[in-house]
Amino acid sequence: MTTPSFVINSQHHTQNPSGYVFPLTVLTSLFFMWGFITCLNDILIPHLKAAFSLSYTQAMLVQFCFFGAYFIVSLPAGKLLKRIGYQKGIVVGLVIAALGCLLFYPAASSHSYPLFLSALFVLASGITILQVSANPYVTFLGPTKTASSRLTLTQAFNSLGTTIAPYLGALFILNEAVSTVSVSPSAESVQGPYLVLVALLLLLAAIFALIKLPHIPSATVTESEAIGASAWQQRHLVLGALGIFVYVGAEVAIGSFIVNFLGEKNIAALEEAEAAKYLTYYWGGAMIGRFIGAAALQKVSGGKVLAFNAATACVLLLFTVLASGSVAMWSVLLIGLCNSVMFPTIFSLALNNLGKLTPQGSGILCLAIVGGAIVPLIQGVLADILGVQLAFILPLFCYLYIAYYGLVGSRVTA
Repeated sequence: MTTPSFVINSQHHTQNPSGYVFPLTVLTSLFFMWGFITCLNDILIPHLKAAFSLSYTQAMLVQFCFFGAYFIVSLPAGKLLKRIGYQKGIVVGLVIAALGCLLFYPAASSHSYPLFLSALFVLASGITILQVSANPYVTFLGPTKTASSRLTLTQAFNSLGTTIAPYLGALFILNEAVSTVSVSPSAESVQGPYLVLVALLLLLAAIFALIKLPHIPSATVTESEAIGASAWQQRHLVLGALGIFVYVGAEVAIGSFIVNFLGEKNIAALEEAEAAKYLTYYWGGAMIGRFIGAAALQKVSGGKVLAFNAATACVLLLFTVLASGSVAMWSVLLIGLCNSVMFPTIFSLALNNLGKLTPQGSGILCLAIVGGAIVPLIQGVLADILGVQLAFILPLFCYLYIAYYGLVGSRVTA
């Protein structure tokens, strides 16, 4: 099969929709895989908290190390893409992610929490490179005006991974964790699942090394072309980076606490393995919403959709904090539906009109994913001090800012 070449400039993307089908199809596998792996953290947190007798703050170090990698690796990843291109960057990211999964085996064998955290950092470093590569790639493969819709559609498959992960994680990790008394078998229950991930990631790396994808010229901007230009000078990008920071932080913090929240006596009093299955509703809502959002964004501006979803999430969080029983339980789970279009919409709005600065802009936005490290850790501190339920006030403020960005901050200024 011969793949077409794509010529990208700051104003217009190639208008050949039939040529986008194959590259978009293979890219969706990446979105699925890193969604699955990232969501497993929500299972690891209660699992490791019980295995190592951790406080909420200590348990949130799982997300701190995982998403902290985005902060450290994103900008170097952007520079790497300028040298080797998007496709080779994807292969490198997959191999590094596989290495991180492999490190779970010795971490479990030695029953070392610091080694688990180190393995998560390596794994997340590979996923960071995938994010920097794949997200802008998708925005390029089609007309600019439908970039939000296109990225939302591929993110829907990311949500498919996050929807499946909690159920399988509860089945193969938490069930054993809660049914054993000793720490040893509980810690080792992660070895099998993560070895399977190693095989899948290496298989994907081999596939992406062999297939031919369209070349994106803007991934190899020369230094002379970039002189005097910086993505940091673009107000809508900088505000969008803050939007990514608070969005990822809120989404990750909520997902990280759902299992423990549903275990509260005044909420649902569920066992961890049973509560973990309800995560499927949280992440499944995001999946359904992304398919719906992909269609809605064809007709409604991304900024308006973003503001509406963020405002709805704020209302649901008020019920989460103030109510009890099934009202509080379903309020927090329905936030997933609101999350559906947020990341891809913020991402595409922030990259709007960047042209040759897009690789740098993508690196900055992925840098902001460090919010997934900071916000959950702060919520962990609040949970230790105020309790799990009141700690949900933190993501409410995050969504208030997202509503502002959708209505005002995303506007491109001259």
